Amino acid sequence: MQLNDYTGVIHLHSAYSFDGRTPIAEIIAAAQQKGLDFLLLTDHSTTQARKDGYEGWHDGTLLIVGEEIAPRFNHYLAFGLSEPIACTEREPDLPPQEYIDRVQTHGGIGFIAHPDHQGTALFHVKHYPWNDWSVTGYTGLGIWDFMTDWQNSLTGQLRAILSYAFPAYFLRGPAPATLERWDRMTQMRRIAGIGELDNHNSRKRILGIHISIFPFSRVFRLIRTHILTEKPLCGDSRSDIPTLLDALKRGRAYISLDHFRPANGFLMILMEEGRKATMGDDFILHHSAELRASFPHRARIRLIRNGNLFHESDGKELTLTLRDGGVYRIEADLKAFGRYRPWIFSNPIYVKYC
Repeated sequence: MQLNDYTGVIHLHSAYSFDGRTPIAEIIAAAQQKGLDFLLLTDHSTTQARKDGYEGWHDGTLLIVGEEIAPRFNHYLAFGLSEPIACTEREPDLPPQEYIDRVQTHGGIGFIAHPDHQGTALFHVKHYPWNDWSVTGYTGLGIWDFMTDWQNSLTGQLRAILSYAFPAYFLRGPAPATLERWDRMTQMRRIAGIGELDNHNSRKRILGIHISIFPFSRVFRLIRTHILTEKPLCGDSRSDIPTLLDALKRGRAYISLDHFRPANGFLMILMEEGRKATMGDDFILHHSAELRASFPHRARIRLIRNGNLFHESDGKELTLTLRDGGVYRIEADLKAFGRYRPWIFSNPIYVKYC
């Protein structure tokens, strides 16, 4: 199975957002400097960046314009829409099911954003979790959000300074509550998991000093989403954007912290009698199948089945025979500077026993 691995960032805000301040051109330049293949822009309740001609290829980086539907709670990332769906904290709220349905009706895909965001009392950052779990019809959810993870580290002034200076060293991985919920959901239907950055490059006054939190050039090597496609992108945004969004919708993706080591090249394949499947795929198990996972660097590997640890090992490869159905995904930790750090979280393969 030949797959193309494209690395990018999902959920970021430019000067088109009321709480953003970085021009699109600066964001694109930072993405190019960090070698990103794509950006999924999510300004609040606007797709003006598309109208102004920014959507498309920019010297090797593809900018896709989406939006963040952002009432007080229940933020939603929407892509593939021709017009925005207005709903902000400053406007009357639409019920979450209504804007999820609108995104579907208009042919878009949508992801629940930072579902377990807690904010931080130390710097008076409000919490923005998802709290209506009665909804249906969403494509997926953010399983690892940089801002949620980083803000959870801000438990004191000194720790906050160190965490701002060295954010990658303070990230702990997806919230356990988020992974537990995602694992429950995927046993009922396909729920694609994505990584989120949620960066605004906003300014905060800390100890009397105005600080930029964070310039995009500082965070574009943190939480990334890798999208796997069967055919390579061709350089024509009219076909490349649907190709990436379709793969993302299927869950052909994995999330990684690329600060210490890039995760490019990670692959998870299930094979039986010439049939193959990868992340996001359904697979009918007739007798037994061989699961193979390969990593670009040595890692501590955990295979998760239906939310429970199924197998654990160390190395650059994992080969295992599966004889039972279930929802299988991989977590991997990378050893860097003396300790294991969260590195790769795959979307699952959905295995049913025939």
